Amino acid sequence: MSITQTHIAGVNTVSIPVDDQEAALRFYVERLGFTLVRDNPTPGGGRWIQLAPGSDNVTVTLEPATPDVVRGAIGIRFRTDDAETARAALQSAGVDTDDIVHWPGVPAMFAFRDLDGNAFSMTETG
Repeated sequence: MSITQTHIAGVNTVSIPVDDQEAALRFYVERLGFTLVRDNPTPGGGRWIQLAPGSDNVTVTLEPATPDVVRGAIGIRFRTDDAETARAALQSAGVDTDDIVHWPGVPAMFAFRDLDGNAFSMTETG
């Protein structure tokens, strides 16, 4: 079997399903500190909301959820230099966070959730 080169250059955007795009936009910008990249109307009354969580090139979009969307499993793992400080900051902003997990040989991490129940992980890189 030979490996075929693809034209995929990397990850550009990860979509997050939300019930209320406006409330989600406020949550991600005001509580998580994301930067708004663009907010444009789409056909059918929706919006293309694209946010940058940090300084790398991957962004997230806040997509209108469909009834078949299942929430809860961690699909996106964000990174931080200091899990303790990041968790404290999120908690003070009113974000639902779990305790920090410390496993031997694994970076410190904790889970948190947005207003729609989407679960994420914050993993320490330092």
